[in-house]
Amino acid sequence: MNRRNFLFGGLKNLSSVATSTLAAARPAAKPARWRLFEITTRIHVLEPSGPTRVWVPLPLNAATPFQRLMSNTYEAEAGQAAVRTVGGGTMLIAAHWPAGVSPVLSITNRVMTRDYTVDVSAPARDIVEQASALSPYLKPTSLQPIDGIVGETARTITQGAGTDLEKARAIYDWIVDNTFRDPKTRGCGTGDIRFMLESRDLGGKCADINALYVGLARGAGLPARDAYGVRVAPSARGFRSLGLGGDDATHAQHCRAEVYLRGYGWVPVDPADVRKVALEEPPGHLSMDSEPVRRARALLFGSWEMNWVAYNFSHDVVLPGATGIRPLGFLMYPQCETGGQLIDCLSPDTFEYRITAREVTAA
Repeated sequence: MNRRNFLFGGLKNLSSVATSTLAAARPAAKPARWRLFEITTRIHVLEPSGPTRVWVPLPLNAATPFQRLMSNTYEAEAGQAAVRTVGGGTMLIAAHWPAGVSPVLSITNRVMTRDYTVDVSAPARDIVEQASALSPYLKPTSLQPIDGIVGETARTITQGAGTDLEKARAIYDWIVDNTFRDPKTRGCGTGDIRFMLESRDLGGKCADINALYVGLARGAGLPARDAYGVRVAPSARGFRSLGLGGDDATHAQHCRAEVYLRGYGWVPVDPADVRKVALEEPPGHLSMDSEPVRRARALLFGSWEMNWVAYNFSHDVVLPGATGIRPLGFLMYPQCETGGQLIDCLSPDTFEYRITAREVTAA
């Protein structure tokens, strides 16, 4: 048995830390209140075929205006586990078991979040970010090339746009107007944006639609990044489709996006959730001119409701200790390898896991 508990900060220090980081992001005049969530993940590998490894993404532990990781606790029954950090600063639990045991892993995270808004209607101001900090978010990835049809599409969309803000808005509007949420897509999608553009099949889910936003933004010369995470609470903004209906977050993974704009810093966007509202907000299949869709469209350029917890911004993730697994395009789900073979992370028949989330009082 292996048990560890890592604490990442006290609540009493949260306000002073948050104040210093918010200055770079142009927050709303009255910052939203912090909320504390507890997320529990339990994994059981039902049919191990030899030595088994499991990797589980942990909540983002970086200075942001919207999230603070407070603690991680984990236990690998009959096995070993440790916190590892891989490329791009992604934190994960890496656990392993010998052959002949029934692998079970339990993880509890405590995370503080607060709603995140950047006022893009205000005039730009002098905000300077080091080029070295932004350069990773201008590069292509295996699923998000920025040349060929991606770069061509980005230039077409942003033709005539003068400022970073105008370019970012043009891409957002194009995504909202031209993509659609496809309920037949497995999980959150694959994020293969070249295929989407070349096939002219612009349907998918958040890991497709928001990945397309990030790739097009980078193709237009704007630093951008995907934020992979999970919804943890109902929406307080009146969108039933954009939150949990209970405490079960097993299928609540969600990818968002951020774009860096000169004069504003990192700006949150989520065109995929606009299309989710159009498809799923009761009574369903809403027109793009309906009030809920128009309201979501306005809110989700420059704002995230933080009933969601971020894991990481990473692409092409190399899992530590994996023997037969190529780098993952992104890491948002628990992953498992047994007997040298990767198990389908969306297959409950062989890889059983449950994620629960609840809001707790900050004592």
